[in-house]
Amino acid sequence: MQLFFSKSFKNYIKYGIILPLEEEMYKFFVSENQIESENITILGEDVKHISNVLRLNNLDKVIVCNKENSSSYLTEIINISKDSVVCRIIDKELETTESGINIDLYQGMPKADKMEYIIQKTTEIGVNNIYPVELERCIVKLDEKSKYKKIERWQKISEAAAKQSKRDIIPKIQNVVNIENICQNIKKYDIILLAYENEEKNSLKKELQKLEKNKKLNIGVIVGPEGGLSENEVQKLVTSGAKCVTLGKRILRTETAPIVMLSDIIYEFE
Repeated sequence: MQLFFSKSFKNYIKYGIILPLEEEMYKFFVSENQIESENITILGEDVKHISNVLRLNNLDKVIVCNKENSSSYLTEIINISKDSVVCRIIDKELETTESGINIDLYQGMPKADKMEYIIQKTTEIGVNNIYPVELERCIVKLDEKSKYKKIERWQKISEAAAKQSKRDIIPKIQNVVNIENICQNIKKYDIILLAYENEEKNSLKKELQKLEKNKKLNIGVIVGPEGGLSENEVQKLVTSGAKCVTLGKRILRTETAPIVMLSDIIYEFE
């Protein structure tokens, strides 16, 4: 037998909840106005997913998170209809699954479906915001209509990954930005780290060790597309305050670099 509990074992014991090994505690996100004093109403596509795909029933337990303030609730399904799933709140005090630091990823847009993979994996690891970036060496060029459709699809991928990994927030896929936008944003971060293949001495580890451990840090991460960043782009970013770092002796793919960087940052501070 296995209990599902993130870090709130005492809460599950208190309410006598024991889940068999094969059962999984699923997580869903709702808006503030869907939460009442004792009940939460799940709407939209999640209703079909709960009833037709997961085949959950009354008395099954699910985690529901307020996507506006990250509050999580342990709930019990009490009614399933065509348009809604009503859950009774059991516990309002589940501990957060978030790391306590804010990490934003500025990702040079790669080709094919690599961006989807990056969004999925960095969401699982702990990213907060993802900015697709148009850079000189990006192969992919999107018109305004395509940008809207892509961001809409990418946001759905972020939400699905957030549910799967039991996040308390859904990372936001921001509008497509350029190098000038990043330079303007640098000042809002405690540090912004640029993965650069030509940097040989300054490691990611060195820069992370300079940061104060006992504060909520705001960290930006910049990763270029398949062809990397141009020297001109790197110079603009460094002049604006970005720190170039090496990720080691081996050159990583554009879809690998953000995973490595976020994993190292989370390991250092969580």
